[in-house]
Formats: sequence, structure tokens, C-alpha cells
Amino acid sequence: MKKLLIATAALATFATAAHAQSSVTLYGTLDDAIAWFGNVKGANGSGNLVKMSAGNVSPNLWGLKGDEDLGNGLHAVFRIESGFDLNTGSSNQGQRLFGRQAYVGLQSNNMGTVTLGRQYDPLIELIQPLTNDDVFASTFATPGDIDNYDNSFRTSNAIKYMSPDISGFKVSAMYGFGGAAGSMGAGQTYAAAVSYNNGPIGLAAGYFRATSGNGTVSSFDGLQSPTTGGVDYDSAGISGGFVSANSLQIVRAAGSYAIGPVTTGISYSNVQYQNYQTATSGSNNRTEFNTGQAYVNYQLLPAMVVGVGYNYTKGGGNGVDVTYNQVSLGAIYSLSKRTDIYALGGYQKASGNTFNSSGVLSTAVASMGDFGNDASNDRQGMVMVGIRHRF
Repeated sequence: MKKLLIATAALATFATAAHAQSSVTLYGTLDDAIAWFGNVKGANGSGNLVKMSAGNVSPNLWGLKGDEDLGNGLHAVFRIESGFDLNTGSSNQGQRLFGRQAYVGLQSNNMGTVTLGRQYDPLIELIQPLTNDDVFASTFATPGDIDNYDNSFRTSNAIKYMSPDISGFKVSAMYGFGGAAGSMGAGQTYAAAVSYNNGPIGLAAGYFRATSGNGTVSSFDGLQSPTTGGVDYDSAGISGGFVSANSLQIVRAAGSYAIGPVTTGISYSNVQYQNYQTATSGSNNRTEFNTGQAYVNYQLLPAMVVGVGYNYTKGGGNGVDVTYNQVSLGAIYSLSKRTDIYALGGYQKASGNTFNSSGVLSTAVASMGDFGNDASNDRQGMVMVGIRHRF
């Protein structure tokens, strides 16, 4: 009997130790709101739109992430993450089961992390936390999310490296395989970013480039037509005229500073669409967009933060001459550690000409943030009130 008790205790100890070395976590976010958008262009005319709007401060998602301790500071890690529309139950990201993220890799405490699969690019991971997308998300996003400010797109078939934190510095690099036989460069994606965070100061910069390989499928969703590629599509009026681009290049930089209850930040991006189709010319075209942003957040109460932001976007090239001015407002009140309520608002004014989704040079229309509710003319307002729960 004594031997049996000893064996049982030893087995229990072994099981506890094994369990401590490996973990799998289920997590997710549920976010929904009642929203009003002014002057929305619809199939039966234009006017005010009142609707349920899901995924406003945080995307609706669920996922599994795991970590296995392999010893000597080495870990096996994985993540699978699914996005969905809370109001309809349908999958997002082109109806993919795990369209947000799906990767596996190795993490070393001293050497960093290497992951393989469908992933966010380094600009999202290192630059986004310094912008107000990290707090208020879509309402403060660049019009049409043309610079991936609100991480609308992911990169499939990618290998990525993220360094450990070294005295506040981090570096990351990624390469996405195009998978075109006989042409290594067709459809490839590559990106790199660096960040520095020390106390109240945060700085980051990065470079991203994706190619479609003259009609081949790109590893980056943003270079595929929404009708044939089944990808996220934020605004037909702002970015719809450039989805046929053979290449997309993004340069971004951001900085933030926190002092007491106040956090402020600025950011800049340059986006270039190259070799896209129009209704009147061939594919040898180039248009670029330059964006400057600034925001101020104030911790009004221990449970409440408010913020204001301004966005200026200027586009030019190949006949395009367009400007977007946008003001964004936000407030979040925490009811608990996991649940909060929020109010968001904003106004956008567009001017000039740009290509519409039919490839025709047309008068620019407004589309607040990256909600995709394009206006019928050059201005749009937005107000919404919602609730978010994280588990």
C-alpha cells in the first residue's frame, strides 16, 4: 500500500510538472455598437444610415495560443485566430476559418522568435502600439486604411523574425513567399521595422513592400481584387481604384510620449500603388498618398480615457489630386477589467479627384475611418455607442 501511495504521488508530481511546461489559452473579444453614418451612398439612394456596427474598438475574434517549454530558454509557440461579424455570425478575412492569424514557431529568451504561417507584418506589431489605433482603432484610422494603420490585411505563407527586447530596442523582419513556379519574386512580400521604447518615450519606423507578380496571387491580401481574391476591402471610394496594383509600398514612422494622465503621438506614412489598371490607360501607372496624424489622449478618470485625433492625407500622381481631412473623437469607460462601454465620433472632408472602383477618375468621396460606409459626396459624419467584452 505504501509503494502504491508513493507511485501515485510521483505520477501526480510528474503530471503537474508536465502541465506547467505547456499551456494553451482560449481568448477572444466581442465588440458591437449602434452607429449613425451621415450621407451614405446606398443601392436605393443616399441618406443617413443607422445600423449595428461590429468590431469598432476591437475586432470580433476568438483564438487559441500555446506555449511549450522545451528547456534551456527555448519554447514552441503557436496561434490560430478567427475573425467574425458579431451581428451575422459570418467569418471575416475572405471567409477564412483562421483568417486573422495562423502560425507556429520557436521562441528563444535570448535569440528572439521565428514564426511561420499567416501573420501580421512587423509594421503592425512595432508601430501600431504607438498610434491611437491601439486605443480607439477604426475611428482614428487613415481614410480607407490605405497604409494598413488599422491592420486590415495580413500576409500568408510568411516567415517572420522578432528580436527580444534589448535595452528598449526591438527589430523585426518578414518575408512572404509568392509561390509562383519559375519566378521566385512573383507575389512576394517583405517588410522590416525597428522600435525603441524607454519609459514615456516610444519611437518606431518600418518599410513594407508587396508584389502581385503580374497577375499571380500575392501573399499579401491587399493586392487582390475583392471580387476574385475574397479579401478585406475597406472603402471602394478611397482605395477601390488601386486594388489591381502590381505592387504596393508602405513607409511608416510613429512616436508617442506619455506624461502623467496625458499621452500624445504623431505618425507619418507614405503609400505607393504602382502599375494598376484604369478605364482609360494601361497598367503603367503610379499614385502615392502621404499621411500625417496627431492625437492626444487624457485619462480623465481611473476607469475612463478620452481622446481626439486629426488626420491629413494627400494623394497625387497619374491624374490623382485628392485630399482628406479627418477629425476623430473617442471615450472608453471600463465597467470591469474585461468589459467597457465606449462612444466614438468623427467627421471627414474630401476634396479633389481620385480613381473609383471602376478605374474612372472621379470626384473624391468621403468615407469616415475605415468603416467602408462611403458617402455620396465629399463629407461624412459618424457617431456610435457600443460595448466591448474580452475573455
